[in-house]
Amino acid sequence: MIRVGLISDTHGLLRPQAVAALQGSDFIVHGGDIGDAGILEALSAIAPLTVVRGNNDREPWADGIAETEFLKVGGVVIYAIHDLSQIDIDPAEAGVRVVISGHSHKPKIEERGGVLYVNPGSAGPRRFKLPIAVAELIVDGDSVSARIVELASA
Repeated sequence: MIRVGLISDTHGLLRPQAVAALQGSDFIVHGGDIGDAGILEALSAIAPLTVVRGNNDREPWADGIAETEFLKVGGVVIYAIHDLSQIDIDPAEAGVRVVISGHSHKPKIEERGGVLYVNPGSAGPRRFKLPIAVAELIVDGDSVSARIVELASA
């Protein structure tokens, strides 16, 4: 089994609770709105990191970050994009099993047409009354499952 840690919308704040929740991940995907290059360094120290640029990642340090990325983990193809409304592929047709997004700050797991859509929510500053969360994927061969991990709001 392979564990993929999912985080998004840190907006410059990498909470110790998020770091603790991501420990033990074999890979990490950041769904954008990173806010600070130091966050990428810290996450890369935990596991290999795939990252996409969010709509707020417009400073020079983010220039080399793509808006979408593909990652193959075991027999599962993962597609990452910050804002799901900007998706320009048909995931099922492209062989994608999981789509990771961010942007809304709302944690959500939904399966549609054989594709698992996961938004880990926001791990950064609280927005409205939405939970502070990360998520994880468990990949076992060709099968995949996801769960949201709500973090203490310290």
